[in-house]
Amino acid sequence: MKQTLQLKLGQQLTMTPQLQQAIRLLQLSTLDLQAEIQEALDSNPMLETSDDIDEPAPANTENTQQSEPPAQESENPALNGSENTSSTSDTSNEAPDQPDSDWNDDNIPTDLAVDTSWDDIYEPSSSGSGLSKPEGDDYDFESRRGTSESLQDHLSWQLNLTPMSALDNEIAETLIDAVAPNGILGLSLDEIFSGLQVQHEELEMDEVLAVLHRIQQFDPPGVLSQDVRECLLIQLNQLSDDTPNLAQAKTLVRDYLDVLGSRDFKQLMRKLRIKEPELQSVISVIQSLNPRPGESIGADETEYVVPDVFVAKVNNRWQVQLNPDIAPKLRINSGYASLVKRADSSSDNTFLRDNLQEARWFLKSLQSRNETLLKVSTCIVEKQQGFLDYGPEAMKPMVLHDVAEIVEMHESTISRVTTQKYMHTPQGIFELKYFFSSHVATDTGGECSSTAIRAIIKKLVAAENQRKPLSDSKITGLLAEQGIKVARRTIAKYRESLHIPPSNERKRLV
Repeated sequence: MKQTLQLKLGQQLTMTPQLQQAIRLLQLSTLDLQAEIQEALDSNPMLETSDDIDEPAPANTENTQQSEPPAQESENPALNGSENTSSTSDTSNEAPDQPDSDWNDDNIPTDLAVDTSWDDIYEPSSSGSGLSKPEGDDYDFESRRGTSESLQDHLSWQLNLTPMSALDNEIAETLIDAVAPNGILGLSLDEIFSGLQVQHEELEMDEVLAVLHRIQQFDPPGVLSQDVRECLLIQLNQLSDDTPNLAQAKTLVRDYLDVLGSRDFKQLMRKLRIKEPELQSVISVIQSLNPRPGESIGADETEYVVPDVFVAKVNNRWQVQLNPDIAPKLRINSGYASLVKRADSSSDNTFLRDNLQEARWFLKSLQSRNETLLKVSTCIVEKQQGFLDYGPEAMKPMVLHDVAEIVEMHESTISRVTTQKYMHTPQGIFELKYFFSSHVATDTGGECSSTAIRAIIKKLVAAENQRKPLSDSKITGLLAEQGIKVARRTIAKYRESLHIPPSNERKRLV
């Protein structure tokens, strides 16, 4: 086999580690970004926050602006949402905190070699939590997350205070293990009884029922019920005997709960032989009960959204501003940077030089992330001013391609920058993805956003006659009167996305 040389031409897209880092930072949420910054601060001695410095570092008077202190110059690209985004990406090379004369920026290449992986230098963050805050006088103890008590723990605690035989205690523990998070039994009694008979062949169903009825008196009321009907009846039995219409409520739940679910109020009045005012009182008693008692125990803690962008109207113009609190202000540590020597090839000097290079790249990537986020948010605000002024009904149809053309970026970049990023507006806090929606045609040849249609449906349902709720077909006709052509099945899809039940389940007694 003869060896030959061949020359081939080809095109290949290569992503440098610096570009990979910039893309990764761009798609991080606020909490993930804070964790990434903390990881960089912990691993790179060249990075520091403004709070780490007691005195301003010496600054070069040629590069220092009079309007800012030396510690906040372009070596630290501010990373503040309120800063002007007109600063270019090469400001990170204009360092006010210059090292000694032996240091030369020419020794730092613009990019790492293509065959170098960023994972060799930076380990990805394994935590999604935010920045750790040292304990001090102003430490927020409420922010500490304790282990919440589960429903099983709550019931087991009550079981330990209840005198029982060893067999009954084992049955009770088995029943508690079978409870679902909503408080209803997750297994049938037959399955539980069959499992217990493996260890206790002489066990009878009556013994299991006796233990079950005893545990059903635990807190919360109605726990360990076999179905919703039994759950409501247990709670009704625990009410005072002088509760108005208690007997009718028990009869309704025991015999006609399915009729109540179908909203057939005329049949209920005929079955219970009561009039409408009395039926309203009976339904009020039932509505005061909790069909899912387990959800009141071990409820999830509220998680608050931190907006990345603030939008406010100043002098009749909408202004967009990045949240300055989502990330700390970073800068290069001038003390360590001054230790870098140009002609020194020792391991210590190489370590400092490499970390200085990585710190500059990290600051540049953060600045690029902020500029991109601000640019995309500004474009969204310009196209959705109607929403900001009048609400969701004035939302205009917009897709990623529309913004990508204006900011001259790829759609994938727009998708990354709008994912898990939130905007604070006078209408509320919304994810940037919320402002993108499809459209439907109107009679005038225009377009109407699907978000606006959802808002109109919600408004129509809120103003409907609860005795005769609007059907999907009726809503379709009302929208057609406004010039919006929407199919009935589309209305049903939008209604379900708004968690609005169908018309037969929205019927009420007024």
